[in-house]
Amino acid sequence: MQAILSFEQAPPMAAPFRFFLTAPLFALLAGLLLLVAGPEALLSRWTPGALALTHLVALGFVLQVMLGAMIQILPVVAGANLSHPLWVARIVHALLLAGVLCLAGSFLGWFSGFVPAAALLGAGVGCFILMAALSLRGVPPTSATITGLKVALLSLAAVLALGIALAGGMGGSWSLPMVETIHAHAGWGLAGWGLGLLSAVAYVVVPMFQLTPLYPHWFSRFFGGSLLAVAVLATPAVLFGHDVLAGLLQALLVWIAAVFCAMTLWLQARSKRARPDTTQRLWRGAMQSGLAACALWALVALVPALGERDEWPLLFGVLVLAGGYMSVIIGMLYKVVPFLVWLHLQNRGRGKVVAPNMKAVLAEAPMQRQMRVHFAACALLAGGVLWPAGLARPAGLAMVASAVLLAINLLSALGVYRRHAALVDARLAELGLAEAGVGRRA
Repeated sequence: MQAILSFEQAPPMAAPFRFFLTAPLFALLAGLLLLVAGPEALLSRWTPGALALTHLVALGFVLQVMLGAMIQILPVVAGANLSHPLWVARIVHALLLAGVLCLAGSFLGWFSGFVPAAALLGAGVGCFILMAALSLRGVPPTSATITGLKVALLSLAAVLALGIALAGGMGGSWSLPMVETIHAHAGWGLAGWGLGLLSAVAYVVVPMFQLTPLYPHWFSRFFGGSLLAVAVLATPAVLFGHDVLAGLLQALLVWIAAVFCAMTLWLQARSKRARPDTTQRLWRGAMQSGLAACALWALVALVPALGERDEWPLLFGVLVLAGGYMSVIIGMLYKVVPFLVWLHLQNRGRGKVVAPNMKAVLAEAPMQRQMRVHFAACALLAGGVLWPAGLARPAGLAMVASAVLLAINLLSALGVYRRHAALVDARLAELGLAEAGVGRRA
C-alpha cells in the first residue's frame, strides 16, 4: 500500500532546514581537508585523513540531511508526530555539529577527543532515536515506507552503539576487536541505516517526483525486512570471526543493495517525464554508482589478489558515499527544499495569497551546474584513489566547489522564502484592512 501524505502535519520549516543548510559545510570541510592533506589521505582507508574525510561526509553531510529529512517525513508520511519538533531539531543539530567536528579532529590527531565525541554524538543521535521511536510507537505498518522507517531507526541505533564502542576503544576506555567492530559498524551504517531509509523514502518520492510506476508490491513488502534480517545475522558472524559465514552474509547484503539500485533504474527508465530533470539525473547517477560498488565487491570476491590491495576499500567507499549517498541526497534536497518553501508560503498565505511556483524557488540551471561539478568531484575522487599523487588535490578542489554551489543554491531558496514571506504578511495586512473597511461601511 502506498503511503498517504499528510502535509498539514508538517513540522515548522526551521526544524528540517537547519540540517539541510549546514550539511554543505561538512562537504566543504572534507574538500578542504583533501586539499591540505593531499595524496597521503588516499593511501589507505586507515590513514587519519581518510578516516576524518569519511566521517565528515558520512556524519556531517549524509547523516545530517537524513535526520532533517526524517523530522519532516515522520509526521507527513507515517503520521508519527514528533513531540516538540523544533526543540528536538535544535538539540540534535547542535550536538551533532559539535560531535562530528570533535570526531574529525580526533582522527586527525589534533586532540584526544574520541570519548567527548562519542558523548556528544551519543546524546544527539540518541535523543533523535528516542523521540522518533516514541512518535512511531503504536503506528501500524500500513505501508512499506512505515516499515522501512522502523528498520532504518533500529539500524541507526545499532550504528550508534557500535560507534560508541569504537570511540571508547580508540580512547582507551576498553579493548575490543577493532577491525571486526569497524566492519560491523560500517555494514549497519551503509546497509541497514542508509539503504533502509533510502528505500523507505524512495517508495514515495521516486513515483511522486520522477513520475515512475510504483515499486512492485512484492519488492517493497519484503525488502526492508530482508535487509534487517541479513544485517542482524551478519553482525555476530563478523564480530566473532566466522569468516566464511560473514563473507556470505555480507555478499547477500551487497546483492540486496544491487537489486534495489537495479529496480530503481528500471523504474526510472519507465518515467513519464519527457526529459529527466536534475533530481532524476542525480538519482540515476547514484544508482549507477551503487551498482558499480556492488560489481567491485563481486570482483574482489572472485579475484582474491585484489582484496589485498589498499585501493579497493577506498574506491568502494567513494562509490557508495560520494557517488551514491551524496548524489541521491543532493537530488532530494533539490526537490524537498523548493517544495517546503512552497508549502509553508502557501500555508502562510491562508488561501488568500498564492505562493510562487517551485521552479521560481530554485531554477534548473544552477542545480544542473552544481550537479556537474559534483559528478566531476566523484570521478576525481575515484581516480584519486588509483592515482593519489595526480588527482587527490583536484578532487578536493572539486569537492569544495560542489559544496559552495550547493550552499548557494540552498541559501537562494531560503532567500526566496524570506522575501515572499514578507510580501505575504504585507498583503494579508492589506487584505485585513480592506476587509475591516468593508465591515465598517456595512
